[in-house]
Amino acid sequence: MMETNPSNTQDNNQNSNPVSSDIMVNIEYISNRFSHSPDLIIRSFQTKGEENVALVFFSCLNDKASINEDLLRPLMFHLDSISEIFQPEIPLPIGSVQKLNSWVDIEKAMFRGESILFIDNVSHALAFCTQGWPQRAIAEPQIESSLKGGHQGFVETLEINLALIRRYVTDDNLVVKEHSVGKRAPTKVYILYIEDVVNPDYVQEVTNRIQNIKKDAVLDLGELEEMIEDDPLTVFPQFLISERPDNIASNLLQGRVAILMDHSPNAIVAPMTLAAFFQSQDDYSSRWIVATFLRLLRVTAFFLAIILPSLYIAVISFHYEVIPLDLMLSVGESRSRVPFPPILEAILMEIAIEMLREAGLRLPNPIGQTVGVVGGIVVGEAAVQAGIVSNIMVIVVSVTAIAGFIIPNYDMSSAIRLVRFPVMIISALFGIVGLSVGLMVLFAHLISLKSLGVPFGSPIAPIHLIDWKDVFVRVPLNWMKKRPFSVNPQQSRRLGEEKE
Repeated sequence: MMETNPSNTQDNNQNSNPVSSDIMVNIEYISNRFSHSPDLIIRSFQTKGEENVALVFFSCLNDKASINEDLLRPLMFHLDSISEIFQPEIPLPIGSVQKLNSWVDIEKAMFRGESILFIDNVSHALAFCTQGWPQRAIAEPQIESSLKGGHQGFVETLEINLALIRRYVTDDNLVVKEHSVGKRAPTKVYILYIEDVVNPDYVQEVTNRIQNIKKDAVLDLGELEEMIEDDPLTVFPQFLISERPDNIASNLLQGRVAILMDHSPNAIVAPMTLAAFFQSQDDYSSRWIVATFLRLLRVTAFFLAIILPSLYIAVISFHYEVIPLDLMLSVGESRSRVPFPPILEAILMEIAIEMLREAGLRLPNPIGQTVGVVGGIVVGEAAVQAGIVSNIMVIVVSVTAIAGFIIPNYDMSSAIRLVRFPVMIISALFGIVGLSVGLMVLFAHLISLKSLGVPFGSPIAPIHLIDWKDVFVRVPLNWMKKRPFSVNPQQSRRLGEEKE
């Protein structure tokens, strides 16, 4: 039988109580409620009209200059009555003012960085918008580097991220719906979409999944993604996480849904397809021939990153007769001093590469780059000299690692790195047959995935030839007059001339 904590039950009951008209009762309650919060400020004073009031706020979440100049000064020296705040002819230099009647709403407002004003003989409080918490300045994206596109990336403040998107999507049909996730530590979430373009079923599905989250707190967008995606057990991402506002704006205009979350410098886009993870926003800023070449290069890198070590293992272990004689002599000479079978040799080198990659990410940038370059050269050369691995294996693993870096999306690149290991093992057991079966299982899994109900393999499986103009190739922009068929938009034409 589950036991209930009496103190927690009592606190919850008190939270639902209305605000008292006695200012001393309100001050006592707020002091007891946050008795262990040294950043709580309670300022009691009389207004110019000799009304007893108390201003309550958290010093770490509020702009002190705004409180002193825009709130305290007018109340003490200019306003004859608190009721004058709501008169249009007497403007108060504060963004917004709202009346709050319950302690639940008051506490939420305080944690949002608002200042709360209690008034004697008044059974409600006033919340003033005086937020001023520490925040990071807008900077260039760290993961999604931009060559010809925008160089502004998202930050950890939700309102700033929304402003960055509005700078690109200046459409009155852009809808922003606010939600909250987390019971103990609620976090604000925005759902964005263009109302006359997006399929309303996607908006409803995203809304339902967010509302069904039952957890104390959701601290990062990655946690939110895992809770709302179609298949959390797969290694492949079904939603796109991006830190570039121009990328999010482009997907909104295509008919997708975006999700912003406070405290996170990224945004989620859904629904997504496999082909979309090989596209970059810079593709649309480059010449179409260059963009097409880069996309074909990414697709090639995708296959190389998965099958190159496995193919080497299968050929060396089972099918060495397909190797030309001159190359066979070179491979044999290279492997003559290696005591391990190819699969163990490959796994050792792959693990070494992954360790160097993680070390480079966790260390500061100058040191991380040095560790990645110097470590790779030293480890590879030392392993060859010691006879642990062959020269050919070092080349194979190096090319595989480079191919993984070409994938523009970090989540997809990480998934490919993990898939590589089981494919290597099955190739070591069954040769080319095992590699073929492994690839068939992999692609069957990719085709079976869905993103908000949209087939992950679209427009390749199922086939939608109309969308192939922006998959393997990027045709001239004048030819792309329709939005992707796979997202089933209300308006298929990009010109927005009609609603189809």
